[in-house]
Amino acid sequence: MPEPNQNYVDGEWVSSETGETFEVYDPAAPDETVASYQQSDAAAAVEAVEAAGDAQEKWATTPGPERGRILRQAGTILADRKDELTETLVAEEGKARPEAAGEVQRAIDIFHYFAGKASDLGGTVKGSNSRDTTLYTRKEPVGVAALITPWNYPIAIPAWKLAPALAAGNTVVIKPASAAPGVVFALAEALDEAGLPDGVLNVVTGPGSSVGNEFITNEGTDAVSFTGSGQVGEMVYDQATDAGKRVQTEMGGKNPTLVTDSADPAEAAEIVATGGFGTTGQSCTACSRAIVHEDVYDEFVDELVDAAEAVDIGPGLDHEMGPQVSADELESTLEYIDIAREEGATVAAGGERPTGDAVETGHFVEPTVLTDVDNDDTIACEEVFGPVVAVIEVSDYDEGLRVANDVEYGLSASVVTDDHTEAKRFVDEAEAGVVKVNEKTTGLELHVPFGGFKRSSSETWREQGDEGMEFYTIEKTVYDNY
Repeated sequence: MPEPNQNYVDGEWVSSETGETFEVYDPAAPDETVASYQQSDAAAAVEAVEAAGDAQEKWATTPGPERGRILRQAGTILADRKDELTETLVAEEGKARPEAAGEVQRAIDIFHYFAGKASDLGGTVKGSNSRDTTLYTRKEPVGVAALITPWNYPIAIPAWKLAPALAAGNTVVIKPASAAPGVVFALAEALDEAGLPDGVLNVVTGPGSSVGNEFITNEGTDAVSFTGSGQVGEMVYDQATDAGKRVQTEMGGKNPTLVTDSADPAEAAEIVATGGFGTTGQSCTACSRAIVHEDVYDEFVDELVDAAEAVDIGPGLDHEMGPQVSADELESTLEYIDIAREEGATVAAGGERPTGDAVETGHFVEPTVLTDVDNDDTIACEEVFGPVVAVIEVSDYDEGLRVANDVEYGLSASVVTDDHTEAKRFVDEAEAGVVKVNEKTTGLELHVPFGGFKRSSSETWREQGDEGMEFYTIEKTVYDNY
């Protein structure tokens, strides 16, 4: 049994006073323990918040370029350990090696990007009515930021919350998802080695009901950033706003790709397959609905079925598509497929657990294509979070657009078309925070804002890019009468 990883609080590696730990298992081989972590309680969360509060003033007054230097050095340390981090991510979350390596590289790039932003943080000078007054604004940190992050992008999402928070001068407490916390501790190690002062970052593992709840409600935290399910995110939002805190939540999606009659069916199927089956469908931006014009429907389905059946499934270190993260996630995906069958859908590809020695014990599921799906079917409305694409046939573009928008989520949406007018209309009329033309619904560049509409987001602040800094800063207006 591996030694339990300790929490990182006030610059020290410490055990929880509960004396309890939990194990993380390899989802490709669930009988193998990857690591053990602290099963912390609310008291450990309180200690972390207090440490962050004590460190906040000193970190806030640290010059931006110095904060940036530490972030840049941490990014360099992460780059030196990229292979190790990639293997940790694969072992805990199950992601295929190329996807895991890409995610680790994204975290490195995020740290380097926000290292530069730390030096640029400032304000604007305005003209004053008075000849004797200099009028300007300045950006200041919000205070202590509480971050609650998910398991599906266990290093990228913590990085894109953590880096702007630190760059802006905030101190941080973070609760990583219990399914895959190892790479968050690697972020803490890199920042510690880069010279981050004690107490500026604090990492505590444990249940959301105790650690997460304390971070959200403790009077010592000033802002809460959450990524996860809609049900939990809505509770987080209510708790945080009731406590008078600044809050951003990014939640689920039911992301469509609209395939018009002008699209090439083979190209469209490749785009949908990449967006729907990549990362084992465990992405909030994954394509789960292909809305296809009747003129190209049959050919598109044939191509998508071929793509699904060609996916190489197995342990992430040496296969194209890895397992789902847990037995619960696998069970949920299979249950949604069963419900789709009961409601009249046809399983055109997949729909079962694969067979073979490589996949005998892990949480594997076949990439699944469902046809004969109606827009009001459960599989067309609810987030599945597995490699399942429901194909919905429509008679024209207008019907397709209505179907695309007819869900409670609005995170990512794409259209595949050779008609520029259709593309422009989709950009104008799609109800989603990220809209793409002739591209998969997944994949985000780090220097532009990210966030959803409707139930996908609190629609307060966006993440990433310049907007990613806005959440962690507050504006002060200065009248200087010299």
